[in-house]
Amino acid sequence: MEVLEAIKGRRSIRAFKSQNVSAEIIEKLIDAARWAPSAGNIQPWEFIIVRKSEIKKRLAEAALSETFIEEAPVVIIVGANENRSFEGYGMRGKTLYCIQDTAAAIQNIHLAAYSLGLGTCWIGAFREEGTREILNIPHGVRPVAIVPVGYPAESPSPTSRKLISQIVHYETF
Repeated sequence: MEVLEAIKGRRSIRAFKSQNVSAEIIEKLIDAARWAPSAGNIQPWEFIIVRKSEIKKRLAEAALSETFIEEAPVVIIVGANENRSFEGYGMRGKTLYCIQDTAAAIQNIHLAAYSLGLGTCWIGAFREEGTREILNIPHGVRPVAIVPVGYPAESPSPTSRKLISQIVHYETF
């Protein structure tokens, strides 16, 4: 699959088939994530793979009752290791670079999943402290996204995008 095809074809999936997603496929997604660019090659990302129903249910509650999280065979929680980035870049590393780096890794997960016939959804709306508690995430690692992964049980239509002329500025804003 061409990269631009994956970028334009990927959709947020909120309905999943009950079909299992193998550990090998999940490893491919994490492998794609770890190849994302990162400031100073610090690679601040951390990944928690969840398959247990009771944990997925609690994550769905922490994610403002997004119950489709429970339906996904696998949920990947992506965290940013703020401490690791702080060591390399101080406060800017802790507050910005680790988030940027982790976001790039998350995007790689989505594109790789789509190329393998899987569906995903980037969930950023969740109670951070609740998620930290559910997963026993240490302080210094910030949960950034919850990503349900599975075989899609829906085919959403593309959403509209702004025209390039509405979002590009040349030389100055």
